[in-house]
Amino acid sequence: MQHVIAIIGPTASGKSSLALALAKRLHGEIISADSRQVYRGLDLGSGKVSRAEQRAVPHHLLDVADLKRTYTAAHFVRDGQRAIHTLLRHNTIPIVVGGTGFWIDALLRGQTLPAVPPNPALRKRLAKRTAAQLYAKLKRLDPRRAAVIDARNPVRLIRALEIILATGAVVPQRKNFSRYNVLWLGTRHAKKHLDRRIHLRLLQRLRRGLIAEVRGLLRKGVPAKRLVALGLEYRYVTLYLQGKMTKTAMQEQLERAIQQYAKRQMTWFKRHKDIHWISGEAHAQQIARRWLERYS
Repeated sequence: MQHVIAIIGPTASGKSSLALALAKRLHGEIISADSRQVYRGLDLGSGKVSRAEQRAVPHHLLDVADLKRTYTAAHFVRDGQRAIHTLLRHNTIPIVVGGTGFWIDALLRGQTLPAVPPNPALRKRLAKRTAAQLYAKLKRLDPRRAAVIDARNPVRLIRALEIILATGAVVPQRKNFSRYNVLWLGTRHAKKHLDRRIHLRLLQRLRRGLIAEVRGLLRKGVPAKRLVALGLEYRYVTLYLQGKMTKTAMQEQLERAIQQYAKRQMTWFKRHKDIHWISGEAHAQQIARRWLERYS
């Protein structure tokens, strides 16, 4: 059995800093499991760690995809497995860290990804509906997926409907095994504390140039529709730059959207009873060392 550490939790809960600390102490390297950090050019808005942090601890699956193409969960599983196997061959501990629960489960819990090819005719029909209409339909057909999906993201809603209509089954489907022995560590905070962290982090990203980052992507020819589909920071800043909302409204609505996203993330992770919810870095190190000693 191959041993892997996973650090999961809602956005702004401190996953990246914990992963860096553990990697330094345990001779590990980090595999990012974030559906936006895989793209080149999405830096501030996706919360990508700095170049200095990447030099201090090697990171994998950052900046591996072009924004003009969609990087799917299947791509992530393929590349994630390669990264894990490479690290294990070098006696390095893979530390998978991120908040994209579906991707992490597909990689580490051995869950089957739906082999449903794109259906252009269906997509064309569904594209005529509003996000609210798409979400209502998904909620009726697949309530579990609806509970954790971004209800304002028509691209993801259409894909979820495409899958459920093609398979007639709720996804993801669970396999009977996982090839990895995983230590699951979770970071979380009381809602009031997490909301404060989200607020302060958003202010910091805006001060550091989030709006300039999105403006630069638009100037480079990235379609506004593509950025809106990426959600959260990229959606709301794009709408602001298009003149569809004021800066104040953008900031307020974006903060609420991030809070709602954090709630959906916790809804996903709470289904799993094998997660060690940690109280801090020292607690995580203690659990990790005991776990490693057990298999040494």
